[in-house]
Amino acid sequence: MGNAAMSVVAFFPSKSCQQLLLGGDIEEMPPDKMMDLSGKHLRKFPLQVCAFTELIKLYLSNNNLSSLPPEFHLLGCLQILALDFNCFKELPQAVCRLRQLSNLYLGNNILCDLPAELSSLADLKALWIESNCFEQLPPVISELRQLRVLHASCNQLASLPKELGQLRELQSIWISDNLLCDFPEVLLEMSSLEVIDVDRNKIRSFPSLVHMQNLKLVIYDRNPCRNAPRVAEEVRRVGRWADYRPEADHKSLPEKVAEQAGEETDIETPGKNERNNDSG
Repeated sequence: MGNAAMSVVAFFPSKSCQQLLLGGDIEEMPPDKMMDLSGKHLRKFPLQVCAFTELIKLYLSNNNLSSLPPEFHLLGCLQILALDFNCFKELPQAVCRLRQLSNLYLGNNILCDLPAELSSLADLKALWIESNCFEQLPPVISELRQLRVLHASCNQLASLPKELGQLRELQSIWISDNLLCDFPEVLLEMSSLEVIDVDRNKIRSFPSLVHMQNLKLVIYDRNPCRNAPRVAEEVRRVGRWADYRPEADHKSLPEKVAEQAGEETDIETPGKNERNNDSG
């Protein structure tokens, strides 16, 4: 054990206190290098955990944590870290020093921004920031060039920055339940996208998405939209008028919409529409 880890050990509480905090004996590294401390009602992070410097997965979900000690950076092998359902108003700087992180769960906290130092997580591939207090997407997210999955639902986003287009590897973006009045133009330029979720926003009109060759799924339900987004034949749509195909019906879209006005059954559900292909 290195000197840094030994300095942490000096602050360890007694074995009986460890068991009280963590509900068991943590003297040895878990065989799967995973530790789940979710739902333990923790108000402070148990410092003794920092001695397990080879941990790969650490779950701290559903506690009462609002900070992490500086020694947390000793967990430099972490690839998955779950801090969701806690009380963080700021992301602890120690998290930004975990250079091997690939999945970071920050949902259901009180975050309004993310530090610029987060860009040091060069291998981060999935980021969850749903159900926080973001009024705009933190600029540092556009610097996470390996990001493939972004969950930012249930915030207060009214737009997306054009810099988001720098994420050439992004495959799915989940931004439902925000304040979008227009479909974000930057998404039209992101050819890598396979899933777009803009459910429960305020979007009134959708542009054509036919040109997005990798697109597989668009969720646009519960928007006050006047039209469905046009997509390629193999793309599934979930939302109003998802079954409408102009090549099979010579009526104009306003006429089609007028016929369906007042009907609740025009919202596609997996049970209703087994056919996923729609080029309209």
